[in-house]
Amino acid sequence: MSAAATGSRHRRGSSRTRWPTSCQAQRAAHELDIDEIRARFPALERRVGGRTVAYFDGPGGSQAPRAVIDAVAGYLERSNANAGGAFASSRETDELLAAAHGAAADLVGAKPGEIAFGANMTTLNFLLSHAVARTCAPGDEIVVTQLDHDANVSPWFRAAEDRDLVVRVAPIRAGDGTLDHDALEALIGERTRVVAFTLASNALGNVPDARRLAAAAHRVGALAWADGVHLAPHRRIDRDALGLDVVLCSPYKFFGPHLGLAAIRSELAERLPADRVRAASSEPPGHRFEAGTLNHEALAGTVAAIDYLAGLASGGGGGTDADEGAEPDTHGSRRRARLDSAYEAIRVHEESLAGRFLEQIPAISGLRLHGLADPGAVAERTPTFLIEIEGHPPREVAAALGRRGMFAWDGDFYAPAPLRLLGLGPEGGVRIGFLHYNAAAEVDALLEALAEIAAGRDAELAVAG
Repeated sequence: MSAAATGSRHRRGSSRTRWPTSCQAQRAAHELDIDEIRARFPALERRVGGRTVAYFDGPGGSQAPRAVIDAVAGYLERSNANAGGAFASSRETDELLAAAHGAAADLVGAKPGEIAFGANMTTLNFLLSHAVARTCAPGDEIVVTQLDHDANVSPWFRAAEDRDLVVRVAPIRAGDGTLDHDALEALIGERTRVVAFTLASNALGNVPDARRLAAAAHRVGALAWADGVHLAPHRRIDRDALGLDVVLCSPYKFFGPHLGLAAIRSELAERLPADRVRAASSEPPGHRFEAGTLNHEALAGTVAAIDYLAGLASGGGGGTDADEGAEPDTHGSRRRARLDSAYEAIRVHEESLAGRFLEQIPAISGLRLHGLADPGAVAERTPTFLIEIEGHPPREVAAALGRRGMFAWDGDFYAPAPLRLLGLGPEGGVRIGFLHYNAAAEVDALLEALAEIAAGRDAELAVAG
C-alpha cells in the first residue's frame, strides 16, 4: 500500500483565523539560528545507543533550555520562602510572583491580574468548569468538540453531572479530522453557556478558526473557552484579539516547568465562585483561583521560559531587555513585541520542517498520515503528525524509533475521540511532533527511519543510557 492520507489536499479559504500580532510591522526579518538555539538545551546533547537523541515528542512536553533549569535551581538556592514576609527571600518571592503573572500575561495577551497558576491545565480546568457550573441553571448547555484533548471535555461532562446540564458535542470531519465549524455553530442556542474548544489539536495538529468560534459563542452570550496547550509553543496566542474569555495552557509545553496557567477575563473571574480559604485575598481577580502556596520554583522557570521565547526575536533565544541595557518594561509592551517577532520566526522555521516532512512521506510505502496532508497548507496546522504503518502496532513503531535515538509518542494522547473517528484501533497511533529546536537533518533522518520500519528492515539496536 502506498502512503495514504485521510486529510484533504485543498487549501482553505481566507476566512480562517489569522493569528494576531500586536505589531505586524515587526514580522521577523531574521531566521532562527538553530545551532545557537540547540546549544541552549542540555537535553539535546543526550545520546542513546551511540546516537544523539532527536526529540519528536514535543506535543507531550518540550525540553527546557539551560536558562529555565538555572532559574528553577536558583530560586531554591537563594530565594526559597513564602510570600508576604519582611525579609529578603520573602520579598524576592513577592517579586517573583509579580514577574510570573506579568510574563504569563504578556505571553497570552491578558493582564497580570487575570492570570491564575495551578498544578496543571487539567486541574485548573476542573476547578474553573466547576465554578462556571455553579452559576448555571439545570438544563443550561455546554458545547465541546470531538477534536479536543480530554482535559477540555471531561471537566464539562463532570460539571454537567453535578448541575444537571446538557453537553453537546461538535463533530470533526471524517476525512481530514478538521473541526466542522458549521455543525458546531448549529449546536449553539439560547441556553448555551460555554463553548469549549481547542486552539490546536494535540493529536492531529489541526488549527480551528478560534475567532469564528468565539464570535459564535458571544452571539448568544456564552463564554468562549479555549485550550491553548498545544498551540502555545508554535503560535502567538492573544486572548483579547481572538475574543476569548478564558484560555489555558501549560508551561512545560513551551519549554518551561510542569505547571498550568489560565487567563480569565477580569469581569468573569470577579463573579465566579472560588473555593479558597477565608483569609485569602480576592484581589486581583485571577488570583482567587490560586488555592494555597504556588510552586514558586516552577514560576521562576516559567518566567525564564517566556523570556527565552522573547529572546528568539534576536534569532538565538539569548536576548532580553535586561541584556540589552534597556529601561525596565513595566507594562510588558517590549516583551510582547519581542514575542510577536519571535513567534513569527518560529512559524517560518516550523512550517519549513512540516513541509519537508509532508512532501516526502508519500514515498514511504505502507505509511498512512491522518489529518491535513497538503504541504501547501502548513499554515493551517502545527507540525504535529498522526501516523500509522501497516502491519506494525504503534508501540512497535515508537520502540523502533527509540532504538534509533528518536523519541516519539504512541497511544491516543488523551484525545480518544478523533482517533476513534478516524478509524484507529484501541492502540491509537504514532505521533510525530516538531518544535523550533528541531533541525532539518533530524527530519530527514526520521523519514529514513520510518521507511526502514515500513519496509521491515528494523534492526534490533542496542539501547544505551
